[in-house]
Amino acid sequence: MWPPVIWLVRRAVVAPAMILVTVGALVTLPLWLLAAAALSPLVEGRLRPLRLLWIVILHMVLESLILLELFGLWIASGFGLLIRRPFFERIHYDIARAYLVIFFREARRVLRLRITTVGPSPDAFPGEPLLVCCRHAGPGDSFTLMYALLHWYRREPRVVLKDTLAWDPAINVLLNRVPSRFVAGREQRGESLEARVAELARNLDENDAFVIFPEGGNFTPERRRRAIEKLRRLGLEGMARRAENMQHVLAPRPGGLLAALDAAPDTDVVLVAHTGLDHLLTVADVWRELPMDKQLIMRWWRVPHEEIPAGREERIDWLFTWWERIDRWVAEHRPTELPARGSRS
Repeated sequence: MWPPVIWLVRRAVVAPAMILVTVGALVTLPLWLLAAAALSPLVEGRLRPLRLLWIVILHMVLESLILLELFGLWIASGFGLLIRRPFFERIHYDIARAYLVIFFREARRVLRLRITTVGPSPDAFPGEPLLVCCRHAGPGDSFTLMYALLHWYRREPRVVLKDTLAWDPAINVLLNRVPSRFVAGREQRGESLEARVAELARNLDENDAFVIFPEGGNFTPERRRRAIEKLRRLGLEGMARRAENMQHVLAPRPGGLLAALDAAPDTDVVLVAHTGLDHLLTVADVWRELPMDKQLIMRWWRVPHEEIPAGREERIDWLFTWWERIDRWVAEHRPTELPARGSRS
């Protein structure tokens, strides 16, 4: 639970400020367009500043509209009294789905991206809950995964994510009204996190997908080094050596996933890897590395619950083995350039 001051700032300051900033950006949009057009010939990538400006403005407009919709739902639900009833919960998932569909449609068109999914089709999971375990390499992969689950697989995700994302006003309000858990970095250790994860993973219905990122944070070389050092401090030399051999992922932290497996023992696990959205952590990263004119790949593997080991140590070894496989897959599948417009493929 957040301190009251933080909750008040996020709801009463950040959310209204987002709407005001959006209005200001729209009012001054001609100036932004002129500046982006003037800058375009000076940077790499075809019309890169203009294309990025359109995506940023689109996100701001959609985010502001969502905040207004969420405020209206709060009023319609009896000023929040009925906001967590199934009827309103479904509306919140529909709002998230609509945002992601519009945003990704425009991202594919404006940035000229092609997202290819490899693995089981949406028809492979009829009427069954899932535990979804994903590589973590930045906010971009989280949005892509949610888009795939909500739109392609028609799932209602229950997600465990870091509380830094709660500073995004729409994410903060929406995910606090549907089953989800924000966790602080200091909560990554200890039984309290595992208890909260287990609570979220219980009683999944046929269209639910429990989502967890076992690495506990975005991949960076420094975090990889610290994760290896931590394993050594804990006397887990074997795991540390395995983590050293993985170059593109962090050593997974098994506690949350083990808690979810115990809470939903008859649920299949889906593991997800992706390429192309690595290291998009700051505005500078987005400016420098946001992929354009590329094909991105998402890889899905389904593991039936009968094939998951029963013992704790065996499950930890199983998770590390899968992470080693994901590391190899990432190394072999980097984003590829799409043919230039008008060229023959």
